[in-house]
Amino acid sequence: MSDASHMDLTRRERQIMDIVYRKERATAVEVMKNLPSPPGYSAVRAMLRLLTEKGYLEYEQDGPRYVYAPTVGREKASRSALMHLLRTFFGGSVEQAVSALLDVSEPSGEELARLSRLIRRASEEEER
Repeated sequence: MSDASHMDLTRRERQIMDIVYRKERATAVEVMKNLPSPPGYSAVRAMLRLLTEKGYLEYEQDGPRYVYAPTVGREKASRSALMHLLRTFFGGSVEQAVSALLDVSEPSGEELARLSRLIRRASEEEER
């Protein structure tokens, strides 16, 4: 899966990926039980097959069932999605993205202190 391909997921496919990431491995029945307003079993199986074809999932057969697992770790997928978001909505500007986050959320003093440390560390690394 390329870093750019994560955006070709539908809302339902993203929901399925979230379930599989959360469970680490899941069958079609398990996915269906965890989906909000789930479609029928055949539709879930079709979406799992499509996610496999797109390279997001792999599967192994366990008796009559297929057990699906993500092909890319959640952290790598999150970073890829974040980079796409940064490029798409903030022109690649970390400053604009952080500013927008601060506008829509109310970070605690502890979170702000951690952010300050992260910024200081990144600044020190930039100077090297």
